[in-house]
Amino acid sequence: MAKIKLTKNELKRQRDALKMYKRYLPTLQLKKQQLQMEIRGIEARRAELEAGKAALDREFRAWIGVFGESRAAYGADGRPLMTVERVRTGVGNIAGVEIPTFEGADFAFGEYDLYATPLWVDAALERLKRALLLDLESDVLAVQIERLGTELRVTSQRVNLFEKVKIPEAEEGIRRIRIYLGDEQTAQVVRGKIAKRKVIERSRI
Repeated sequence: MAKIKLTKNELKRQRDALKMYKRYLPTLQLKKQQLQMEIRGIEARRAELEAGKAALDREFRAWIGVFGESRAAYGADGRPLMTVERVRTGVGNIAGVEIPTFEGADFAFGEYDLYATPLWVDAALERLKRALLLDLESDVLAVQIERLGTELRVTSQRVNLFEKVKIPEAEEGIRRIRIYLGDEQTAQVVRGKIAKRKVIERSRI
């Protein structure tokens, strides 16, 4: 603990500091809880997306593998039948933290010969689109978790600083100053009584 002045002005300063710490601590604790809840919610959503992706993979594993390896995945010009043109994101705010939000994606579809291309290609493209959307949303959620996690670490550090350092230091400073000022006041009373007694004794001589 830093050295403090044992004065009434310092006592006021320490009291004001303690009042401020105790006023802001509940806000920080609430923010910490909110961040923890939001992160758990996002992690749960990512788990849902992973489960959905796994279900799609199981459902179409046999022919998606063929689709990915065969020329059916490409149009007549040799370009992929489907590509992600743009991932659409917005901006959200959680506990004062700016995060990206997933709003969808735009896909480009290549041209292919309806007669020469296997019938399952249309269904495969739709399932592939759904799988890509799950992956893209999961990627955005990963960024959310990263940003909220960083803010959670900072907030937790501040909570610990207030709880374990600043508040105890201010309370200890107030205690020490009160004891010192109390002792000083007692000493002044004693000195006053001694001086008064001496005056009385002199007056009797």
